[in-house]
Amino acid sequence: MSFFIKRAIDVMVAGTGLLVLAPVLAAVAVAVRLSMGAPVLFLQVRPGIGGKPFVLRKFRTMTSERDAACNLLPDDRRLTWLGKILRKTSLDEIPQLFNVLLGNMSLVGPRPLLLEHVPLFTPQQRRRLEVKPGITGWAQINGRHNIPFSKRIELDIWYIDHMSLGLDLKILLLTVPKTLLSRGVNLTESDDEVVDIGIQLGRDSERI
Repeated sequence: MSFFIKRAIDVMVAGTGLLVLAPVLAAVAVAVRLSMGAPVLFLQVRPGIGGKPFVLRKFRTMTSERDAACNLLPDDRRLTWLGKILRKTSLDEIPQLFNVLLGNMSLVGPRPLLLEHVPLFTPQQRRRLEVKPGITGWAQINGRHNIPFSKRIELDIWYIDHMSLGLDLKILLLTVPKTLLSRGVNLTESDDEVVDIGIQLGRDSERI
């Protein structure tokens, strides 16, 4: 696959998407601000290609409520009604189009995990860092949160071994109906989904 062509498509589609979705971005930003206050965006450092850190952008879906000991409450208690809608429709992911324009993400690729996950990968699992992380990917259209975490990584590596413009187009086309039908979406992802490779999610991770 030509990475120059892939990058050109990323820039063209992301730029067009941001222009077309500008009213949606504005409406969601206002809704998040009114329901949860500031900040509107959830920013978190994630590993990019080669493990290089970058700042991932999403709309906030959870509050920052804490208990008496100043520990964050469980995700299911901090996830708001608006957050549930944004996650179910994947509208919370739209700001990642800015990541695509900046060049630290692609439209299609393995979903970016957490930095603390990287040292726990096997050499084979680390191969998912050979390409830029994506907004959607092969694992997302083949089960997403309904399959074991280790299986998702296997699917990511399969994608890396079979990358092509045709496969990217197929993934993008199949992402649309799956998003509209909200298939494979887990609103409050649990630690059990990643225990098979010894990883525990952080409380402030939002969702992967």
